[in-house]
Amino acid sequence: MLYAFFPSLHGPELLIVGFVALLMFGNRLPSVMRSLGKSVTEFKKGISGIEDEINQVGTSTDQKPNSTHTP
Repeated sequence: MLYAFFPSLHGPELLIVGFVALLMFGNRLPSVMRSLGKSVTEFKKGISGIEDEINQVGTSTDQKPNSTHTP
């Protein structure tokens, strides 16, 4: 699943990409990866919140109130 977006990238190509990333970010690479991890976590929390809201709406529309109308 790691290579789902890059099916043609194999060992040597990934090493080159990693080397270029190391050259570009240098000492900031750990902080960049930490920021990326935090943003992915926040994105997952947001998606989870949306799924919860959808499930709540789905369950509330399934339960129809059984009210009798008396004048």
